[in-house]
Amino acid sequence: MTQRLLDPDLADAARHLTLNCRISSAEDPVRYRAVLRGRREITDFFRTELGWTLHIHDVGGVVRLHKRRDDVPGDRGPRLQRRSGRGELAPAQVLVLTALVCEQLWRRPRISLRELLQSVAQVCAAEAGTGRLPAFRIVATDGVSKREAQAARENIVDAIKLLQADGEISVDADLDRAVTDENAEVFITADRDSLANKFASLSPTLLSLSSRSPDQQVATLTAISLPDAEPDAVAQRQASVEGRRLTALRRVVDDPAADPEDDPNPVGYLATSTGRERALNIAAALGLVASVRRDWWEITDPTGTASDFDFPQGRKTERQAALALLSHLPHHGASEVTADEITTSFEEIRRDMPRWAAGYAERLPVLARAAAAELVTAGLLQVTSDDDRWQITPGVHLWRVRARHGQPARPGRHRTEADSHTREGPA
Repeated sequence: MTQRLLDPDLADAARHLTLNCRISSAEDPVRYRAVLRGRREITDFFRTELGWTLHIHDVGGVVRLHKRRDDVPGDRGPRLQRRSGRGELAPAQVLVLTALVCEQLWRRPRISLRELLQSVAQVCAAEAGTGRLPAFRIVATDGVSKREAQAARENIVDAIKLLQADGEISVDADLDRAVTDENAEVFITADRDSLANKFASLSPTLLSLSSRSPDQQVATLTAISLPDAEPDAVAQRQASVEGRRLTALRRVVDDPAADPEDDPNPVGYLATSTGRERALNIAAALGLVASVRRDWWEITDPTGTASDFDFPQGRKTERQAALALLSHLPHHGASEVTADEITTSFEEIRRDMPRWAAGYAERLPVLARAAAAELVTAGLLQVTSDDDRWQITPGVHLWRVRARHGQPARPGRHRTEADSHTREGPA
């Protein structure tokens, strides 16, 4: 049990690590020094409470948190940085190319983009026939269109950008220009110690990942030791008291919401007095706020450090629509909501206020799906097997949404005005 809260400076660094998993002395010296001062306290906190390893690499001036989750969130992962917005999740091919780039940089810490492209293309050509690696063809020749070759270059540039944003490598020229200009001279430089510190899982060769089905690979990669790599051992570990504890507490720290009943036992860990107290202590230690119902936990970070999702802030129409939908869900009267029902609700709002969502006047079904996607990310809706149907979570009852506008609205359940949404919640 956590006996005392983390020091405020240390709690700030811990929150930052739960999102970014990395602190560099060069880029974030204040947080780095805070971790060094409380290195034993913060290391013990992550290890004992969450089962995560914190590695302080003094030579490279980097702190890295290695997070292991058997229930990997499907909406997480590296995002491709674009000029606006959060950016889309990196596709599987870009992630594979990121690993291949790291492999080449381990062999040659300084390499030109042209040489890197050729090396990765050769590795992929040798394995593409087996299905282990994707086809990666960078030259427009017979059977390879110019568009396909450029798409391959774009993918590897995205992979390099992910490593650059993570502070693992440095680049001496404009990468975007290299996508269209095959003669552009770009050199990539990496540090072997930094690359070695990036990876925490056991060797894929030792774990025999190629012989395991895809649904077993996550559990295998998150295993603590080689014996746990066996599927039966992994299942036993997850069902044990310790495994259930780690799963529940990691969700409280890492997710916007947690379901106490999402547990293999009849009584979930968070529903027990011990589990509830321990989870609240951990949230308080990190400076998180937990709004708790018997059937739902909603977790927020007032500082905005532990999450890059800013719901319910923002004035864009999709976010307003999400809030309008959220105001309707507690009174919906069913466990699920469909895209048609959301669209009908928005049509009612537009009849009262025609100027709201005018850009979606002929595309309200598109707005309905965008609003639902916002609430899925916030943990207030859950995706079902039907793309046009979502499960309503108990978390919707923790929010109070009201509209504020210049003129009194007509009486009714929907009181929504363009650019006028405010929220009160979680309640």
